Amino acid sequence: MSGLPESGRRNGAGSDEKVSAMSKPVSDAKLMRRVLRRESHSSRAALSTVAAVTVTVIAVYFLLESALRALGQPPWLADPLTAAQRVADLPEGIEPGLLAALGALLALLGLVFFFTAVLPGKRSRHVIADDRIAVVADDEVIASALARCARLAAGVTREQVLVVLSRRAVTVNIRPTSGVPVDESAVHAAVQEEAGRMALEPRPQVRINVAAVGVVGV
Repeated sequence: MSGLPESGRRNGAGSDEKVSAMSKPVSDAKLMRRVLRRESHSSRAALSTVAAVTVTVIAVYFLLESALRALGQPPWLADPLTAAQRVADLPEGIEPGLLAALGALLALLGLVFFFTAVLPGKRSRHVIADDRIAVVADDEVIASALARCARLAAGVTREQVLVVLSRRAVTVNIRPTSGVPVDESAVHAAVQEEAGRMALEPRPQVRINVAAVGVVGV
């Protein structure tokens, strides 16, 4: 005999179904965000591998030298205590120029690792907003589509348009045909509309640069 009435059992089952239905879109959204971040940010796996291998080699070397010293054997490369004493005696026994070069090299390596860890490391890609699937497009592809739109609006050839796309800006450089003016506002409106249809995230600002010197038309 059950301790819950039939209505209570039905309500409990309905609640479980609602929780499952609500949790699935949330998990899908989290998965989509993870995929988009992975595709739009550069991986640090290579640099992390280099750092891990370097630390491992240094640790194994010091372990080997310590074991040789404990066994009373001659050092393989340098005695750890002797090397530590030489480091403590710096800058004695070494040329100032060489010491400065080594210091600059270590500082440069440290800055590389520091900025790699701190900076976001974004790729030359833009996220295209879509509720169903994760869409990421290379900036070169987007720039090519915007260049075609600007070329048609300006009435110039492909070689007369250059689009530079950054994360938050689209710069359209146009070399007009001599004697044929370019309607800058019309080009701006056309490129802005095309970028809006792409639904880029973040949405870049459009800038139009028309060269003062034109080219000879074919």
